[in-house]
Amino acid sequence: MKYSDDRLADYTDDSSIKRGSFDVPFLLITLLLLTIGIVMVLSASFARAYYDTSVTGGDAAYYFRRQIGFALLGVIVMLGASRLPINFFRRFSPMIFLFALVLLVLVLVGGVAANGSRRWFSFGNITFQPSEIAKIAVILFEADLICRFRGKMTTFKYGVLPFILIVAIVDILLILEPHLSASIIVFLLTVVMMYIGGTKLRWFLVFGGGASVLVAAYIAFVGYSNDRFSAWLNPFADSSDTGYQIIQSLYAIGSGGLTGLGLGQSRQKYLYLPEEHNDYIFSIICEELGFVGAMLILALFALLIIRGFWLAVHCRDRYSFLVCAGISSLLAIQVLLNVAVVTNTIPSTGISLPFFSYGGTALLIQLGEMGIILSISRDIPEKKRVKEKKQKKQKTKSEPLESSV
Repeated sequence: MKYSDDRLADYTDDSSIKRGSFDVPFLLITLLLLTIGIVMVLSASFARAYYDTSVTGGDAAYYFRRQIGFALLGVIVMLGASRLPINFFRRFSPMIFLFALVLLVLVLVGGVAANGSRRWFSFGNITFQPSEIAKIAVILFEADLICRFRGKMTTFKYGVLPFILIVAIVDILLILEPHLSASIIVFLLTVVMMYIGGTKLRWFLVFGGGASVLVAAYIAFVGYSNDRFSAWLNPFADSSDTGYQIIQSLYAIGSGGLTGLGLGQSRQKYLYLPEEHNDYIFSIICEELGFVGAMLILALFALLIIRGFWLAVHCRDRYSFLVCAGISSLLAIQVLLNVAVVTNTIPSTGISLPFFSYGGTALLIQLGEMGIILSISRDIPEKKRVKEKKQKKQKTKSEPLESSV
């Protein structure tokens, strides 16, 4: 879906136009996925929450209650973001991007270390992951650059170089944490934004070749990534260590069969499958709801993503289109990569499933992103109304000429 309509402005002054209501189908699908996700967090997490007394105090509903709190706060954030005009986000996009970079630097110094990574800030019982802000910051900032470089995106200087610098700076900081999954997502997001922004195809071939070399070098020289790559190729070669998690995930998926064991009836969540309420919650979904339930949830994600792109192509300005398409692409990338990881289609990279995986930062940011799309959707009915008004005016002007003839 490449953007080529030069008739539309880069953005429209929202203050001069009456805004409509937000897109109800998009909101309803989002809330439905969020509700199902909260239920699955309860089902997937209560065994570990009951066992891990050092964190939860033996409260089986610990993760569930916190996820509800994050969800309620996230809905408030989403509705608040839906009230802000899209030009607000464009105006502050450079500062948001700079803020994200500062956080990525600070987390390397003062972040909490866990499992060999330093990705989080800790504020009491609340942890905060800067990489989630970096993803939306990249979308907002790159969309602004594409609008500024209108008509020049086919050149290397404007259509390639600035985006290489952005992805290089952000990904270097993410790899230092290390946070491989976030660096992959930022890279893919940049590729998407460049493509819909008008970058020539030949530059993607060069870009892709260089990226392939870097990924190969990373896999060869970075230990934990190399172990995950080996586990992906043959998890049963080291079933008690590097291949353990993916084997348990496959057991969970296979146990579900067609219709599943039933909600709450998973066996793998009883401390067999690590991260069962987080990155690997889709495995528990497959085990409890079966192939049918898992496909229905993926169908809801597909509907949400398709609706997001539908809203994008109906936007009344270039910046709105780019942001809406970018956020929809981010959602699609995360869902596809998460499902690919838990089914061992690609090596494990620690990618969460939007609206389902436990985590406050991710859920708040994701719902905030949905709020931005809802904000964009509020301008679409007005565009239709203005178009109808112009057509009516043109028809009125042509009537006297027809009568005189």
